[in-house]
Amino acid sequence: MKIYTKTGDKGTTALFGGTRVPKHHIRIESYGTVDELNSYIGLVRDQKIDKPTHEVLIKIQDRLFTIGSMLATDPEKATLKSGKERLNIPKITVEDIELLEKEMDKMNESLPEMTHFVLPGGHQSVSFCHIARCVCRRAERMATALYENEKFDEKLLQYLNRLSDYLFVLARKLSHELQADEIKWIPPKS
Repeated sequence: MKIYTKTGDKGTTALFGGTRVPKHHIRIESYGTVDELNSYIGLVRDQKIDKPTHEVLIKIQDRLFTIGSMLATDPEKATLKSGKERLNIPKITVEDIELLEKEMDKMNESLPEMTHFVLPGGHQSVSFCHIARCVCRRAERMATALYENEKFDEKLLQYLNRLSDYLFVLARKLSHELQADEIKWIPPKS
């Protein structure tokens, strides 16, 4: 597989299915942000974390490649007029979403009750989780903007929404395990 093709030299790129769009198209911004998120998840995975969390993060990265391929597919070229799929693109499943929910529930069992927002930080590993969470929220915003114009499977949006929650809970779990300060945000009284 050749890395450079020179086909994007004039500011366009091809979607799965062959349609060419400008590189600043909302669809490209959407899956580009998911790719950025995947890189940050890799950074979180590279920290000293427990093996089960490490394995869940690998599953998440796999699912983010699925989301990227879904977003990189021209919806008009993905299915035939009969409704049958033309391109073999993987999908996000209810089980993928439920895995994130189950993992959050497990983590929350050992965490103190949250009574306030918390300031991001306290330890480098925790900060990486918060950065990934913020990039995930941006990916979700980009994907919802795309969804307004070009519909796709809503489970993709649900997954991104749940993933940002998972990353927040993971940041709290790591804070707890690393005995990092979790500083509550308490707005000043006026």
